[in-house]
Amino acid sequence: MQVNHQGKVPEIRKTAVFNAPIQKVWEAVATSEGIAAWFMPNNFEPKVGHEFILQSPFGPSPCKVLELDPPNRLSFSWDTFGWRVSIELKELDGKTEFTLLHSGWGDPDEIIPGPGETHSVIRERMDNGWESLVKEKLRKVVEA
Repeated sequence: MQVNHQGKVPEIRKTAVFNAPIQKVWEAVATSEGIAAWFMPNNFEPKVGHEFILQSPFGPSPCKVLELDPPNRLSFSWDTFGWRVSIELKELDGKTEFTLLHSGWGDPDEIIPGPGETHSVIRERMDNGWESLVKEKLRKVVEA
């Protein structure tokens, strides 16, 4: 596992171009129904400061909307591990470039309380998870 210059596990970055207008992609990433269709059940509301729950397979994860700039950017904190998920959208002639960043990782060998595994192990698993979520599930939702 590589580490960044601070000795931390690097952020996860996923980019995809969807054959869908930016507004449709925005609705899939910035509404409760949209997020539930490809990610997890939730009680998200598009308001900065709104605290919401993602119903993960491991139990409820507390989140908070940190940034909202429709239809281009959304960031939220995820769980109590210091994670931050940021989504950026760019319009490309009727298509949309989607970029997801999952940051806030710690030292590679540090154990994350709860899962009880290291940042590097969890990051590897999450990296694979985001890959299929973005490039398969989200793609199906926005290109349908």
